[in-house]
Parts: sequence; structure tokens; C-alpha cells
Amino acid sequence: MSGNAPAGVGGVIHDIGYQRYTGARLGRGYAARSLWTYSLRTAYGLGRTAKAKILPLGLFTLACIASVVLVMVNTQSPEPVLSYVGLVATFSYAATVFAAIVGPELVSRDLRNKVLALYLSRPIHRSDYALAKLAALATAVFVLFTGPMLIMFVGMAFNTSTGLSGVLDEIGGLLAGLAAAVIHSAVFAALALPLAALTGRRMFGTGLIMAVFLLSAPVSGAVRALDDGALGQLAGLLDPVSLVNGVDRWLFGEGLVQTGPYGAVYGLAALALIAAGTAALLWRYRKVKA
Repeated sequence: MSGNAPAGVGGVIHDIGYQRYTGARLGRGYAARSLWTYSLRTAYGLGRTAKAKILPLGLFTLACIASVVLVMVNTQSPEPVLSYVGLVATFSYAATVFAAIVGPELVSRDLRNKVLALYLSRPIHRSDYALAKLAALATAVFVLFTGPMLIMFVGMAFNTSTGLSGVLDEIGGLLAGLAAAVIHSAVFAALALPLAALTGRRMFGTGLIMAVFLLSAPVSGAVRALDDGALGQLAGLLDPVSLVNGVDRWLFGEGLVQTGPYGAVYGLAALALIAAGTAALLWRYRKVKA
């Protein structure tokens, strides 16, 4: 009965169908995985307008076309002109452009529109949000490397002249290339995403990331040109692309950078950069107002 109804007049209670949720509560891990999946799709413009797909899918398509051309050259040459690890090293510059474009796309809109509070209304924490975005960018860069490598593997495996042993050799080369791609992807994502998270404007974020990659490369090259000794061999530490190529040289014996006896230094520097970039991203999202 309604408390304000006139005497003798009955109130009406309407059943509008609200029910208590009794299903499974999937929790924090599921929410973080869903955010990673959504962010990975966003990186390639999936589920969005055609305009959002042009740059990421365009770069991916160009890399795959280059891989097809490389297969044709390799099969016509007595010795392969480029290995799987060499393919990763060669495509690293395209990967930095990809990270500079996609990184701000993953975080800038949320920062500009101040919607972090909506994410945090679910079970995820600030650290979950940051790590899911970082993992999505690293995965997107890894996919950029993996597509061309798989094309190269199929082409080379079907054209091998040594039968099963040749296919096994290709599998070994592919696994080395995938390992190199993991390292490159982790380093580029750990550097690009904290920079992108500094601003809510995508163009500024992209410009900042590109500035770091573009300005560090000539500095590193100049130091290498001026010194053939230890200083020149360590100059690759000043440039992210040279850094990961130095790790390739240390781990796989291939790479565009001569590291001399300092290969382990490059490996430790890559780990330090990944750790520092991840810590900086987590710190940034602790400071963002929700």
C-alpha cells in the first residue's frame, strides 16, 4: 500500500521485472583479459571504421608483401639473403612506426575523455588496466612481425630441396625469429606506451614516440662512426632499434649491430628498459584521476 494514498484507496505495486543476478561472476582476470582482447582489436582497427584500419592494416599488408618478395629472392639464390631473425631486424623500423601510431590509439582517448573511472567500476585495478594495454600493444607488434615470418616459412618450407631436414631447419629458424620478435615487441611496447600515456592527444603522443626513436638513431650512429672500440660497440645502447639488434647479435649470432664482447650488456639493457617502461606506465596510471 502506498503511504501517501488517500484513505480507502489502495496503492499499486508494479513488478517491472528486476531480478537479482545469479550467474557466475567472472572476476578480475576475465575483465583484464577482455580489456586486452578489446585493445588488441583496436590496435588493428577491427570493429571500427575503415579509416581506423588504414594505417595498422596497411603496414601489416606491406610487411607481408615484402615477405613474399623475399621468399621469391631467397628461393632463386644459392643462399638465403635474409634469415628469420634478419627479417625481424629489418622490419624493426616499421615496427617503431606501428607502435607510435597504435600506442596513443590505445590510451589517449580514455585519458582525454576521462573514462578510467568506468573501467575501475568493474573488478579490474589500475595496474590491470595499464598491464592489459601494454600487453595488447606488445602483442600487436608481435603480430606485425609474425605474419611476414609465417609467409616466409611456408614459402621456404615448400621450396626446400633437402626434404624433411630442410623443413626442420626452417622450423628452427622460425623459432629463433619468433624469439627475436618477442624481444623486439616487448622493448618497443615498454618504450612507446608510457610516452603515449603522457597526453590525451593522439598526435602529440605519436610525435613524442617518433621523436625518441628518430633522434636517438643518429646519435647512436654518430658515436659508432667516431669510435671503432668499446665506445662504438656500446653506442647501440643509445638507440632502441640498435639495442634490440644488439640482443639479436648476442643471442642468435645475427644482427645489424656489432656488439663485440658486450652482448650481455645489451641483453641486460633490454631487460632494464622493459622493466623501467612497465614501472613508468604503472606509476603514470596511479596518478591519473579516476
